[in-house]
Amino acid sequence: MSDCLIVEDSSTVRKAIRRILEDLPFSIREAEDGSIALEACKTAMPDVIILDWNMPVMNGIEFLQELRKLEKGNSPKVIFCTTENDIKHIRQALMAGADEYIMKPFDKNIIQEKLEIVGMI
Repeated sequence: MSDCLIVEDSSTVRKAIRRILEDLPFSIREAEDGSIALEACKTAMPDVIILDWNMPVMNGIEFLQELRKLEKGNSPKVIFCTTENDIKHIRQALMAGADEYIMKPFDKNIIQEKLEIVGMI
């Protein structure tokens, strides 16, 4: 079973993503900002991270840049899931090390498709 870390400041969105993932072979952890997520990764590196962009304390890009500096920080597949939908933001996320990009709003099919693309299901 793969480990997924949902990094999202909205509890409603975290819950929606969790419900989708519960039907898939994942153990699921959650973090409400990038700082908490980074500590979670230092404790146990997840296999995949679903990451919001706009969060307090440490945003998604800052988290991703710090994640990729960690030992084994290049191993998790990172899927941005955000309202930032212009090409500038998508390019910035991919340049920082994201593997895929989902624009909110999303549904079960979109999340499953992106997880398939990055080889997690």
